[in-house]
Amino acid sequence: MTFMTLLSNLTLPVSDIVMMAAAAAAPDDVLNMEHHEASASFPPFDPQYFAGQIFWLLISFAILYFMLSRVFLPRIGQTLEERSNRIADDLDTAAQMQAQAEDASKSYERSLSDARAKAHNVAESTRASVDAELAKEMAEADALAEKQSELAETRIRKIRTEAMANIDSIAADVAQAAIEAVSGKKMTAAAVTKAIKAR
Repeated sequence: MTFMTLLSNLTLPVSDIVMMAAAAAAPDDVLNMEHHEASASFPPFDPQYFAGQIFWLLISFAILYFMLSRVFLPRIGQTLEERSNRIADDLDTAAQMQAQAEDASKSYERSLSDARAKAHNVAESTRASVDAELAKEMAEADALAEKQSELAETRIRKIRTEAMANIDSIAADVAQAAIEAVSGKKMTAAAVTKAIKAR
């Protein structure tokens, strides 16, 4: 049977295809295999093969043990140790970085509180200097106002005195004119002034 014939029979179950391929390769072996299967039990359970199976089991176990103990387990152990060391180093680095971050945070808080204290001191000193300057200017303004008030009072007194002095002369003139108009007699300014002051 050719390969093309096998391909054309793909719709057949796989076991039939395998049987057909085996029959094409060696038809006598297939017949012998069927005859042998009917007459014998499963070879691993056949006592005649136990000695060979135990021999190969011991050799396989020894090779596997040697490979595990000398090759694979040391590599796995080394990898685990490297990983453990790397994790420990990473944890140490993380702890150091955390300590540095805490130190930086404390330093930042300290500098922030220092800056606040300086700003408060500057504000207090500025407020004190502004208050002092304001008090000085207020004192100067009060002194200037008092001085101007005294000058104004002095001028007012002077104007009042001049006005009072003029009032007597004006009153004397008015009284003289009134007496002349009412009585028709002429009076002297000295007489009228004497009469006004006497009153």
